[in-house]
Amino acid sequence: MLLEKFVPWLFQQLHSGKQFLLPAFLVTLLVGCARPPINPSTSSSLPSNSATSSTAQTSTAKAKTTEVAVVRDPVLDGILLRQERIYRIAAPLIIKNAVLCKTQARPLLGFTAKNQYSYPPELQAVARQSLGLDERLQVMQILDGSGAMRAGLKRGDILQSIQDLALPTGAQAEPEAARMLSPLLKNLTEIKITVIRQSQPITVNVPLTLACAFAIDVGNAQHLNAYADGRRIMLTRGLLDWLSADEEVSVIIAREMAHNVLQHARQLQQTATLSGVIDSLLAFKPDANAFSASNGIKILPEKMDQEADRLALFMLARANYDPTNFSRVMQRIAQAPNTSQANSYQSFHPWTEERQKLIQSTLKEIKQKQSSKKRSFLNFLKTNSSVG
Repeated sequence: MLLEKFVPWLFQQLHSGKQFLLPAFLVTLLVGCARPPINPSTSSSLPSNSATSSTAQTSTAKAKTTEVAVVRDPVLDGILLRQERIYRIAAPLIIKNAVLCKTQARPLLGFTAKNQYSYPPELQAVARQSLGLDERLQVMQILDGSGAMRAGLKRGDILQSIQDLALPTGAQAEPEAARMLSPLLKNLTEIKITVIRQSQPITVNVPLTLACAFAIDVGNAQHLNAYADGRRIMLTRGLLDWLSADEEVSVIIAREMAHNVLQHARQLQQTATLSGVIDSLLAFKPDANAFSASNGIKILPEKMDQEADRLALFMLARANYDPTNFSRVMQRIAQAPNTSQANSYQSFHPWTEERQKLIQSTLKEIKQKQSSKKRSFLNFLKTNSSVG
């Protein structure tokens, strides 16, 4: 993966030229540099005698001791925790709401995979030592409710082949594997995957799972905001950390998904601007000018915020999240430090009385639909144009 991006590559995100082919549940978190790589002992080049052998053994022992310390690198620990958290929270939202994403839904396998090259050079040594990564693609996370989970794939499985085709290795393993998968995912309902688990090959058939095709990224910035450019969603590190409960984070993800489904960025002719900000926040060393102010991003008309609020409430309910948390989360963000700054969530999405009223009326509507057997959520959403 690129030096500028710390990307746990989602195996289902495939790109072919300019066409976005598969659902991406892409979690990207950029942090400061890790410790420099540890050079292994060079004892193999030393003469074979007792003195040098002893020296080599001592050197090797020191290297191993140092490696153990690197395993608990706080930078990598923080990255993995945020990745796992946002992946877990978004899973039911992207699967349960696939029907609402309409043309933006695609089949996915339901797991992330990466190798040592998924990390910038500054973190590759740590990734090798703490995660056991090498040249091969390895399963890192399983999407709850996905075909991969049902098929029994496990974290740590090393990907060997797909449909009996050997998977590539090395620095270009991810894009090359993506090109291999693209035609298969268009034409099949399940994918034959062979993995290595505890040195033994295991073959499973993974059913494809329909899900919303949005990349979900975590940006390397402490300000509180979220962005949606039509195909991607970004929560800043600051916002993710400010929202301590998973239910709170689910509200923001659902709102940004709703903005994408409703194509608000395109309607405001903001796609390129928002994409540029997201790209900047994915950088290993983000350009502070890209997010220190509004940077050309327009404040959404309140009508669009209301449309996103309404659709997001239904998305939360469909994903078995509690939609009644919505107003509390918006209020919590509105009361966060520095909310008056031009680059804050509150500045882009003012928490108005009109939005609050709409949310309360929509919650009543949802409650009625949940208790009524006359029409399901799905039928209601299909026939109500105001939901999108």
